[in-house]
Amino acid sequence: TIRTGRVHTSEHGTTAPDHPVWVDFAEAMAPMMAPIAKGAAEMVKLDPERDTKIIDISASHGMFGISFAERNPRAHLVALDWEPVLAVTRRNASDSGIADRFSTITGDAFTTDLGSDYDLALVPNFLHHFNFADCVRFLKRLQAALRPGGKVVIIEFVPNEDRISPAASAGFSLVMLGSTPEGDAYTQSEYHRMLAEAGFSNTEIHPIGPTPQSAVVAEA
Repeated sequence: TIRTGRVHTSEHGTTAPDHPVWVDFAEAMAPMMAPIAKGAAEMVKLDPERDTKIIDISASHGMFGISFAERNPRAHLVALDWEPVLAVTRRNASDSGIADRFSTITGDAFTTDLGSDYDLALVPNFLHHFNFADCVRFLKRLQAALRPGGKVVIIEFVPNEDRISPAASAGFSLVMLGSTPEGDAYTQSEYHRMLAEAGFSNTEIHPIGPTPQSAVVAEA
């Protein structure tokens, strides 16, 4: 894979539609992601005086959307993923006591109707699977689904501009080389450019310590 620059497991790697790995991933990763999700939910505020809508893209275990819904009792959460994965998301939402404020969308985030008028879009550990142009293409769809002034929260490994530090974030690009056709770990400047091209503004990047991940927050 390193010699050729392309994944050899299959044509699409883990980005293949309905890849079975994502069910196992959703089952296994919830405990690890819960602290990061809670950190993100504490960082970004929703209006407590009115009903709000959240979409969780590639929701997986659902910890990110669930954390925001738990912190915002007037928020309705919409989780998007493949149907076998959403079975895990639904169970976790029910166990968290938010089932009455939870619904799902099944399908591909690049082609499925996302709905509209969201106050918040969560994109946890999703963009690193795709090339820069596809990330912009997806973010344009997401920008159109947000209400004016709505926010996107992207959770990612964000290496420094040298692309070799910090090691945990920079090294994640090797994981993407081995498992996706064109995925990568993008730098701060790349996220600023990506979001600007998609029509977002006021991009900020906040480390979520003590984890190696960061929250990239921008406004529609």
